[in-house]
Amino acid sequence: MDLTANDSKTFIDVKDISFNYGPVKVLQDVTFSIQQGDFLAIIGPNGSGKTTLIKIILGLLKSSKGKIRILGKPAEEFDDWHKIGYVPQQVTHIDPFFPASVREVVAMEFLAKKKLPMLAKREEELYIEKALKQVGMEYFKNWRIGSLSGGQQQRVFIARAIVNNPHILFLDEPTTGVDSETQEHFYDMLDTLNKKEGITIVLITHDTGIVNKHVNQVACLNQQLVYHGTHAEFCTSGTFKDMLSGHHLISHRH
Repeated sequence: MDLTANDSKTFIDVKDISFNYGPVKVLQDVTFSIQQGDFLAIIGPNGSGKTTLIKIILGLLKSSKGKIRILGKPAEEFDDWHKIGYVPQQVTHIDPFFPASVREVVAMEFLAKKKLPMLAKREEELYIEKALKQVGMEYFKNWRIGSLSGGQQQRVFIARAIVNNPHILFLDEPTTGVDSETQEHFYDMLDTLNKKEGITIVLITHDTGIVNKHVNQVACLNQQLVYHGTHAEFCTSGTFKDMLSGHHLISHRH
């Protein structure tokens, strides 16, 4: 992975970010960083600003205050968006009769960057095959996307997000509505992408139960950044007990 644009190990640097929806304060003075190789879970209750924060990082919303650097560049100057993968919420709510194959869904990531629709080149086809293999969906390449289960669809959209070999992958509530066994396999797959493929993972969720054996960093958000550090320290922190009283953290470290 070429890191010449970012000689340090800091991939995302967030400094004093604040954001309001009209008079409603959503984020206040949030400062933290995402390092190369992190498997970071951003957790917090509904309405804590998790999705808003990620949308600000990705340039989908503009903060009212603060600065962000992405792969060593100020966010307003950053244009290498192919190095950032993003799977938003509810991406798998697809009409079962939607006439697109798994391959076509993944190929859309290339086509979206072209001025006119055209078939993927042979080189792009190889990238598509690699991405589908990375998420265990190569067998389903020619299946209609709407015929797959929610968990399978989610894997396809992750393949789409990683087909350009990104440095970092953001996922927002990726297993909503997916059964626990499928979730376990899903997180195993993300762990492989993180450890074997070298993709930095950022996982946004309000479900503290996903903070499992794969996550090595936790950022706890409740409009302000309440905690940012290692998973092990978070599990025993007073911050966790105070902020998430009544919630149970399922720790699956073995």
